[in-house]
Amino acid sequence: MREAAKLVVSRVLAMRKISVSALHLVLLFLFAGSPSHAAMEKEKTLAMIKPDGLSLNYTDKIRKVILESGFDIIREMMVRLDAGNVTQFYAEHSKKSFFPNLVVYMTSGPVLIMVLEKPNAISDWRALIGPTDSRKAKVSHPNSIRAMCGLDSAKNCVHGSDSPQSAAREISFFFGDILPGFVKHDEL
Repeated sequence: MREAAKLVVSRVLAMRKISVSALHLVLLFLFAGSPSHAAMEKEKTLAMIKPDGLSLNYTDKIRKVILESGFDIIREMMVRLDAGNVTQFYAEHSKKSFFPNLVVYMTSGPVLIMVLEKPNAISDWRALIGPTDSRKAKVSHPNSIRAMCGLDSAKNCVHGSDSPQSAAREISFFFGDILPGFVKHDEL
């Protein structure tokens, strides 16, 4: 990218048709580089280590991967969900055939709920956890968290919000309104 900027500067200077402010912007980009990681707007996402991740002692490994991937863990709590919590949290799946098994699985032990933060947190966390089906993850994404500790599509070790709207709803579900401008809805 810097080579391209140098080329632009040299051509513009050769033509001598550039405003001082335009030249300043090109030089700023050339010498300062792209925006730093810290300067980018941070995003929050919800991460959950499910009962199998806790019972099989993957918590420390998952936490290490999270931190090594540049996430900050800004909130966390361990809880044991009841059927009502699971039904509310996974309401969008309530009509699917796997839902009763999901409720049994998610109430089988405690879960660790975390709010992760960094630029592009939602997409980066989704990429880090890998495909929903852990068997597929072991083949297509062997370095993903689900490949490391998941068993199949049902017992896949971790959860991650799939959109900014889901992240806001899910974080609010467990931690209340910690997102600026987000209003908690009554159906949660």
